[in-house]
Amino acid sequence: MATAFFRTLILYLLLIAGLRISGKRQIGELEPIELVLTLLISDLASVPMQDFALPLFNGVIPIVTLIALSALFSAISLRCVRFRDLVCGTPALVIQDGKLHQETMRRTRLTLDELLEQLRAQGVTDLNDVKYAVMETSGKLSVLLRSDCQPLTPRQLALTVEDDTFLPTVIINDGRVLADNLRQCGRDERWLEKELHRQGVKRSEDVFLLTVDQQGTVVCLRKEGAR
Repeated sequence: MATAFFRTLILYLLLIAGLRISGKRQIGELEPIELVLTLLISDLASVPMQDFALPLFNGVIPIVTLIALSALFSAISLRCVRFRDLVCGTPALVIQDGKLHQETMRRTRLTLDELLEQLRAQGVTDLNDVKYAVMETSGKLSVLLRSDCQPLTPRQLALTVEDDTFLPTVIINDGRVLADNLRQCGRDERWLEKELHRQGVKRSEDVFLLTVDQQGTVVCLRKEGAR
């Protein structure tokens, strides 16, 4: 029982390391080389987890080799555009000025139903509204609307708008005070105590979320059931 536990734990940590190297992406956003790596590593890890007769070292070596190859390919891709195009492919222009490129759709094996589905997902129902639609190497469709079909912006209306968008910093996360974040935003424990008192909260443990932005705007959400 202990052997199975430790073998599984080691392989699990190794898989996490491999996925961290490949970057933070969802399955649908993986490049082909990353998807192949994920599938192979998952399959290789399942064998030593189930077959205790197989030495753990023999199961780890292929996984480490694949992770090293992935890191090597990533480094080469950064330096060689041709290699990156060969391994990951290149974006394909599917729609231009409302006109479908049917040959591109056949080459990328993109059906009309799939194209319309991805357009609807981005709020597009009329092909004539599309200036460019590009099939990315991840399989997602990037859509750029014509200028007269895009929402108006203050810049287009020659209006001056105050920039009031600020990134909030999390100070309390599920009752835990994040001391590093508190210092980074120029606050201290005394300020936090005063703010909690102003919010009518006695303890930080009763706060589910507390954030503060560069303007000093504080958002405080109490835990459900906290008094």
